[in-house]
Order: sequence, then structure tokens, then C-alpha cells
Amino acid sequence: MLGRLLAEWGKAPAGCLFLLPLWPPVLVAEQIGTLTAITQGPFIMQCGLGWGEARFTAMGANIRTRPSAFEEALEIVRRLLAGETVSSSRRFRVAEASLALRPAEPVEVWIGASAPPAIDRAARLAEGWIASPGLTYEEARAQSDIYRERCAAYGRQPSAIALRRDIYVGESSAEAQAVLQHALSQGYRGIPAEALIAGSIDEVAEQFRNFAEIGYTDILVRHLTNDRPRRPLRVAERVGGQSLA
Repeated sequence: MLGRLLAEWGKAPAGCLFLLPLWPPVLVAEQIGTLTAITQGPFIMQCGLGWGEARFTAMGANIRTRPSAFEEALEIVRRLLAGETVSSSRRFRVAEASLALRPAEPVEVWIGASAPPAIDRAARLAEGWIASPGLTYEEARAQSDIYRERCAAYGRQPSAIALRRDIYVGESSAEAQAVLQHALSQGYRGIPAEALIAGSIDEVAEQFRNFAEIGYTDILVRHLTNDRPRRPLRVAERVGGQSLA
């Protein structure tokens, strides 16, 4: 699906999320190598630990060892993308693996993390960090402060401090609030109301600017509703027509 979208995407940055403990690292590296061969602009590898006992059981993975599995997988993926031939006899058993398609430019890694040890891991291992969509404004501020402090402790300068947000940009403030209230009435993803963004173009842009003021460089958006086929497209058009800088 992403490969098809990249045919229309142009030179803007693109990326994909991988829950590394759940997947063979050679497969992940091959997928990234193929996608970077298609994309015209920078490619960002977004990754996280994953969660949920049932999900790990379904994939034949052990949820209790996911932090060490994550770091091991990330190391293997990075080495393969750098053009190395990789063997490993640890958790992921790899023998003389290499990629035919490799990125022409280095691939940035952004790690999604919420708990302090995971935020520390992101500061230590990645170029960027992705904050959870369920954070309130004050929680988002506190976690961004932790991340920047840990980056400084490791002598690293992050390229991105990103926040996931579920949004709806309406034709008017009233229409957006009606969509938001409907989503909340359905128990929307368990995310608290104060962590969701809905409003007019100007209102949503203002909330984005508030996050920029506390250090966030990027907002990764997901649509609050898909109940009408063209709604997400109209939201994207409204966001794209407004400067958020």
C-alpha cells in the first residue's frame, strides 16, 4: 500500500512504522530497502516495542523480552541497510544476510516511546522520538523535557521530536465538535478527550503551534473519523492549505 502511495508522493519525507520485536529483522530491512528504492525523498523508519500479550502470542514472540529483542533487531536492520553482510546467533538467527536494494541515503530512525526507560532508549539509539497520541498537553510537555534531557546526557542532537495526534479539521468549529462528540460517544480508542484535536482550520493550527512552542517539530496525524469516504481527504486538504510554522 505504501509503495503505491509513494508513486504519487513526490519528494516529501515518507515513513513506515515497524514493531520490531514482532518481525524478522531481515524482512524489515528488505521492506525498507524496497521502499527507499521507490521513494523520491527521505525515508524515515518509525519503530516501537509493540504491546498486548495476544499480539505477541499471535506472532510467536515473547512480550517479556521485547526491549532486548527491539535493540537486537534494530542493530541487524541498520547493519543490513548500511550494506553489511550480517550473521547472528542470538535471538534472531541470521546467516550471511545481505540486501540487494539498499538506501542511497542514510535512513533516519524515529522511536515511539512513553515510559521513561523507553524514552531513554529512543534518546540513546535513534535520530528522533515519537510521543504517544494519548498524552495530554502537560504530559506531552513533561515527556518532551525528559527526552531532550536524555539526548543531552548522550551528547545527541535529535532531528525530530514528533507527536502523534488524532484530529478532525472541520468546515466550521461547530461541525468539528459534532464529529468529536460522536467519536467520544463510541469510546474512541480509549484516548481521553483532552488528547484529541478537533476544530476549524485556524483552531487546529493554533493547537499545533502550542506544541511547537514546547519543542515538538512534527505532528503525525490520524483522522478521527472515516465514516464518510471523502472526509479524510477534505481534512488533509484543509491542513495542507494552512501554514502551521
